[in-house]
Amino acid sequence: MAYVCEIGTGQRAYLENQGTQTIVTTASSSPGQQQQSSQSFLTGSWTASPESFRNASGVVVKITTSQGQYFIQIQGNSMGMMTERPSLQGTQQIQLQQVDRPPNSSMPPMKPMEPMKPMEPMKPMKMGDMEMSMNPMQMRMGDMELRMDKSVSVTRRFCSQCGTEVSSSDRFCSACGHRLQ
Repeated sequence: MAYVCEIGTGQRAYLENQGTQTIVTTASSSPGQQQQSSQSFLTGSWTASPESFRNASGVVVKITTSQGQYFIQIQGNSMGMMTERPSLQGTQQIQLQQVDRPPNSSMPPMKPMEPMKPMEPMKPMKMGDMEMSMNPMQMRMGDMELRMDKSVSVTRRFCSQCGTEVSSSDRFCSACGHRLQ
């Protein structure tokens, strides 16, 4: 038998004893988001129903077994076994309700994504007096044309002193007279 309690706005804690393990599952939901976290603690078999208490830092769950009492602290989605018996003075007891079993998952399983289909090659485009095509890559607009082809390699050179474009056969810059290498 499992137990559930409301520990905050949209957040629940599920408690279940499986043999010598106490399993604590926190589940929270808000519009468009669901989150779930579980942790198992070695406590032994329960001899009494668990109890839960709200304190300043979260919720304390008291588990009673034949080996003694255990206390589990829940803060948000994190939880841990307390090493010392906490003072329960000034705490508010939270009502636990019995449920058949804790949720396996509050979200339905997602369907795997379909593999992407290969993209089709880009078709030549024409808009007004502008034309573009990809193989070979070229663009025409009015009387201008730009073409990039693997076989064509254009290397432009510039003067390192003044930045003026120079040809590969120049030995000196025509603008500043700097000796080119």
